[in-house]
Amino acid sequence: MSWKPSITVAAVVESDGRFLMVEELIRGERVYNQPAGRVEAAESLLAAVVRETLEETAWRFEPEWFLGVYPWHSAISQRTNLRFAFTGRIHGHDPARPLDSPVIAVHWLRREELLSPARALRTPIVLRCIDDYLAGQRLPLAAINDPLLQD
Repeated sequence: MSWKPSITVAAVVESDGRFLMVEELIRGERVYNQPAGRVEAAESLLAAVVRETLEETAWRFEPEWFLGVYPWHSAISQRTNLRFAFTGRIHGHDPARPLDSPVIAVHWLRREELLSPARALRTPIVLRCIDDYLAGQRLPLAAINDPLLQD
């Protein structure tokens, strides 16, 4: 039996104690997530996280650090995702840019606000990424051996 995890990327972006989050409509339920998505064929991890952040939030993301790899197995879909999370800064917001589906809104939320029962998280790794960020976990981007980092 072959195992084919889905490779995804996520951007953990913090400004003044608030985190850039997307509100998505997944299977009829509103959930919160970092800007995240699948890596496309022949796309580097860094290119994917920049693209996904722009498509889902209309902000341009500049990765500065690698946060870590977060495996997640969904009991509903029976799929395993390997999330490569990055942190960095944003600039160049284009509020007129349409957001990719299934994103319905973009928010800046404090960690405590994400604990509200009214705000379901897409997966438990959403909060884990934030907690690792707040704990100061950072790895150099070179740790991922991305072709975009090579001269």
